[in-house]
Amino acid sequence: MLRSLMLVVMLVLAGCATSQRGQQVATVAIAQDTWRQVDRQIIAASKSALEQAQLYARGSMEHWRVLVYERTEAEFIPWFSSYWTQEWLALKVSWYSASAEGEADSAAKRLAAYLQEQYREQVLAPVAVEIDPEAIRANATGYYVRLLNQQIPVIAQRHRIPPEVMNRRLHGITAINLGPPAARNASLYEMVHTEPLNTLPAYAALIDHVDRAADTGSGPSDAVIATVAQRTSEKIEAQFATRGAAGAAAAVAGKAAGALISVGVAGIRAMIHEGEREDMEAQIRKSLSAAFDEAWFKSLKHPLSGVMAPVYYLAGEIDDNLMQADLSGRPVELPAVVP
Repeated sequence: MLRSLMLVVMLVLAGCATSQRGQQVATVAIAQDTWRQVDRQIIAASKSALEQAQLYARGSMEHWRVLVYERTEAEFIPWFSSYWTQEWLALKVSWYSASAEGEADSAAKRLAAYLQEQYREQVLAPVAVEIDPEAIRANATGYYVRLLNQQIPVIAQRHRIPPEVMNRRLHGITAINLGPPAARNASLYEMVHTEPLNTLPAYAALIDHVDRAADTGSGPSDAVIATVAQRTSEKIEAQFATRGAAGAAAAVAGKAAGALISVGVAGIRAMIHEGEREDMEAQIRKSLSAAFDEAWFKSLKHPLSGVMAPVYYLAGEIDDNLMQADLSGRPVELPAVVP
């Protein structure tokens, strides 16, 4: 009986303590000027975290670019400029042209798609095993969020704001606003307290939003590959007339002599090709280098689709939310205490 009575007393005391803590959280008064200082310091912390994330992203993208350059030089350029690849491309252009059905530049467009596929298989996919722009994007975003989260308790302690009150304030700061539905939105509190970050539905929505904006620029742009394909297609089509004349001569000469003529012409083409190969490689190297610079800059800097796009979005949303509150002079409204 005594033991039961003591248990009841302990439960009552615990309930009172919990009620008192809830009332303390609810009744803690923070001056409006203090909240303005807190908001400005959160903005400053966000800017600092963004700058650090930029340094990480730039260094990682530099590493990615070096690997892509190296593999392009070692694999793709020798493959593209080889005699047998050019012969294979000639067959493809011939087939593309025959099945074009009058569509302008159909052969060049289809050849561009084929070359882009080959470039992904020979260069981008192997490099991605070690590092790729999508992984850099995820890591940069996580780095930004961690750095910001490290500064928030420091700011709260500096102004003697209880953790419970600061957390309520973070619940009131929008970090992702892509809704409806509500799952596409998240507060700053949810961003910095979700681990791992990719388990937050609003973050997945943000990544999808970035992906829809544009490609991350993980290789030469379609325009440059199209230029290379157009040049290759025109060169091959110009050779068709010569090959047609050689074929006619072989037909007139008869079966045995025609075979010798065909072999001789093929040998001559191979020798001519080897003589032109150095210039061809210099040209494709020049075109791809220009594409690298364009794609790399876009991947790093583009605010809507680059590797820093999620960070730019989060920092912009947080800054806008806090700056509007500061400029309007409206009281800071904390979310209600959850029982």
